[in-house]
Amino acid sequence: MQDKIRNFCIIAHIDHGKSTLADRLLEMTNTVEKRQMKDQLLDTMDLERERGITIKLQPVRMLYKTRADYARTGADNSLLYEDLSYKVRGAIFEVRKQLGSGHKENVYQKALEIEFKNQGIPYEKEKNLDVSYKGQKVGIYKPDFLVDNKIIIELKALPFLGKREEKQVWHYLRGTNHKLALLVNFSPIGADIKRIIYDEARTSEFVLNLIDTPGHVDFTYEVSRSLAACEGAILLVDATQGIEAQTLANVHLAKQNNLKIIPVVNKVDLPNADIDKTSEEIMKVFGFAKEDILIASGKTGQGVLEILDAVVEKIPPPNGNTNSFLRALVFDSSYDKHRGVIAFVRVVDGQIKKAEKIKMIGTNTLAEASEVGYFHPQLTPSDTINTGEIGYIQTSLRNVRLVRVGDTVTLASAQAISLPGYKQVKPMVYASIFPTSGDDYPLLRDAIDKLKLNDAALEFEPESIPALGFGFRTGFLGLLHMDIVQERLTREYNLDLVLTAPSVEYKINMSAKGGSASGGKNGEAKIIHTPAELPDPTLFESIEEPWVDVEILAPQTYIGGILELITGRRGIYKNMDYLSNDRVLITAEMPLANIIIDFYDKLKSISSGYASLNYELRDFRVGDLAKLDILVAGEKVEALSMIVHRDIADAEGRSLVEKLKTLIPRQQFEIAIQAAIGGKIVARETISAVRKDVTKGLYGGDVTRKMKLLEKQKKGKKRLKRIGSVDIPQEAFLAILKK
Repeated sequence: MQDKIRNFCIIAHIDHGKSTLADRLLEMTNTVEKRQMKDQLLDTMDLERERGITIKLQPVRMLYKTRADYARTGADNSLLYEDLSYKVRGAIFEVRKQLGSGHKENVYQKALEIEFKNQGIPYEKEKNLDVSYKGQKVGIYKPDFLVDNKIIIELKALPFLGKREEKQVWHYLRGTNHKLALLVNFSPIGADIKRIIYDEARTSEFVLNLIDTPGHVDFTYEVSRSLAACEGAILLVDATQGIEAQTLANVHLAKQNNLKIIPVVNKVDLPNADIDKTSEEIMKVFGFAKEDILIASGKTGQGVLEILDAVVEKIPPPNGNTNSFLRALVFDSSYDKHRGVIAFVRVVDGQIKKAEKIKMIGTNTLAEASEVGYFHPQLTPSDTINTGEIGYIQTSLRNVRLVRVGDTVTLASAQAISLPGYKQVKPMVYASIFPTSGDDYPLLRDAIDKLKLNDAALEFEPESIPALGFGFRTGFLGLLHMDIVQERLTREYNLDLVLTAPSVEYKINMSAKGGSASGGKNGEAKIIHTPAELPDPTLFESIEEPWVDVEILAPQTYIGGILELITGRRGIYKNMDYLSNDRVLITAEMPLANIIIDFYDKLKSISSGYASLNYELRDFRVGDLAKLDILVAGEKVEALSMIVHRDIADAEGRSLVEKLKTLIPRQQFEIAIQAAIGGKIVARETISAVRKDVTKGLYGGDVTRKMKLLEKQKKGKKRLKRIGSVDIPQEAFLAILKK
């Protein structure tokens, strides 16, 4: 059974068609009935459907019965009529080379007949073959050619071959008692040859476990966990876009995990698809041979059967000892209020049965596998999950912290050694989350705990800020990740939240005075995640900020604007490689803080949407940095503070107070909004007071009466100003995100 399992994932840049291809795979393997099919079937969250992106990895189990000889030429010593097949293929490619595309079937048929004669290949043209049913003749089938009374040749001249044409030829084979047919399509792309075999001894049913993965850089950790559960990956590249930044990053991850990669050029049905150019990029950048690259359309289904055949043929079956103790790797999990924690696992050794007592090695937690099963894609119970398979274990545990992603599940009675697990992910961006009502803090704590179970990259710890109360300092992989977490907490747990301005991690090199004050040593680094944690300037010697390696893929037309953007954000240009005549890969080093805010938006704007970005943490470097404080009505608002480079501190301060002026509602008293570095005010804006017309109702008369009323109003506003507090809306905290 183990040799009939294939575990694989689909990797690609965002919006290159992963979820659409997954839909076609489900449809063509009959995993989901056609009437139940819908777009992005594996994207189960409302957010994924609304935004058109995959956020969570999603596993599914498919059963695929091979109808074709999935071993491609030269890959299987038992290939039917191997030498004869080589000769026939050679003749077909010669005809396509000489005639090109666009002719009718009969033109190719006549040319192929000439080529068969020239090469001495024995053939019969349009020979009558009896079609039998239960041993009785029921009809006649005339193939274009019958070669050496062994191989049926069926010719087509279509834009592409579909499932219908392949099924038709397979049924001809079955009815005429022949084993092998070559379905040849002289399409605009080239000569497409399908080996179709009818030999019940050689057809098999395979278990294909697919994990659909996200494409955005913020969800790379989801991709890395998926890869660790697989032996192979389908690399999808959009024929209208070519290789993009996240394509490079995903291939690098796949190679680190020693996965077999199947390159596929997708979206070939689109009018602006450039198949040749995209294939050349794949060959140049990743070193694949042209014959390794498959052509497909996840939308129309073109080439999808070839992808399934390639998965069976090229991706190796999983290793593992079926006779050993159970060892299963937890690669994801979810929480159900009725069923408790559900662990998504890849069984590496042994097997797991329903009702067995199990143990999480990492947390030393005992539980019972109250249900085990597979993803179809809904949870479908089974008696066991065997070696090499992907499935789920219902633990019935209510404490979400007891089942960790990367932990090893074994039998309670076993003394098994834990699996390597996953490299701990490090957040790139930090922000604080607070409930608008202090009474909701326990609800927020419970919600984040449960969300962490389904989002292993999320990090959090409790914190308190006087102006906002109790909340959590939270680490994210990027701004999109932060946005998704906030949206999920709001939607799924009905919470009203305030998020502080995002920041990055800084290393503070303490002075002798600062080190002793904090119980440390001179020169010792203190890690901070929010500006509020920055010590007094007299207590430290320097601040180190994170720098990242940046890869930008873009058309060469936009090079000038992109380089200007990089240098304007304190970046250091490193190198430029041409992937093709008009597409370049720009590499640079940049401070992370200058990327997380709006760099991606600016990049898209400069490149008319054509550039793509990937970045990876490099090191920490000393910078001339300072804390920019925001004062509202004379009071420091820590949640609006930020750490900035001194060269741009004044400009940042002016920009921020101008924005806040438009976002903070007017009060009955005048409000001063100030930006300060240390004790120095670098920018100020004033929100004028709302003025009630106290003279309304006076008709002429003594002017001194009006003056007395206005003076009385003025004194009242001064008293309000001394005791008034200003409500700062959530939009003000988010203003820092938009420069």
